[in-house]
Amino acid sequence: MILASASPRRRELLARAGWPFLVRPASVDETPWPRESARGYVLRLAKAKARCILPEHPGRGTVVLGADTTVAIGQSILAKPGSDAEAAAMLRRLSGRCHQVLTGVCLREAATGREAAAVARTDVWFGPLSARQIAAYVAGGEPRDKAGAYAIQGGAAGFVRRLQGSYSNVVGLPIELVWTLWLELAAPAVG
Repeated sequence: MILASASPRRRELLARAGWPFLVRPASVDETPWPRESARGYVLRLAKAKARCILPEHPGRGTVVLGADTTVAIGQSILAKPGSDAEAAAMLRRLSGRCHQVLTGVCLREAATGREAAAVARTDVWFGPLSARQIAAYVAGGEPRDKAGAYAIQGGAAGFVRRLQGSYSNVVGLPIELVWTLWLELAAPAVG
């Protein structure tokens, strides 16, 4: 398997799950399209990442894994913040509310071009966050490269009151969905 991502969290999750893989980060434009849903956004990017890396590794038996995670609240996509001020604004929006973490996952087989893709959704409820909590968390730097400006496996673990769905999805890769898609791709093609 080839992981088309530079995310250290995805690497760690795949390694812990026992998957042998190589890392070949994909470079795609991650700008959301106008009126694009969060679900459509992560699925489009996951597919684009898998397809981007595929031509570099045409070997038989090679499978490329593309993934993209975002946080959505209402109709808004909260991708990675561009600044500390933007990170603080995102955390204020999440404070005391439920939001969704969505990860698009795409597995694409090099030899045949067969593809299996889906989106995992986890609902996450944050408790109320004070201005002081937000300022301290942002000052620590953790929100800078995280969708929604937080890491559940880090300092933001204390913000979470409840979670419904996959924990590994919130970290950045729903391992159970990867397994499901792997089995779907491994099934003989019909037709």
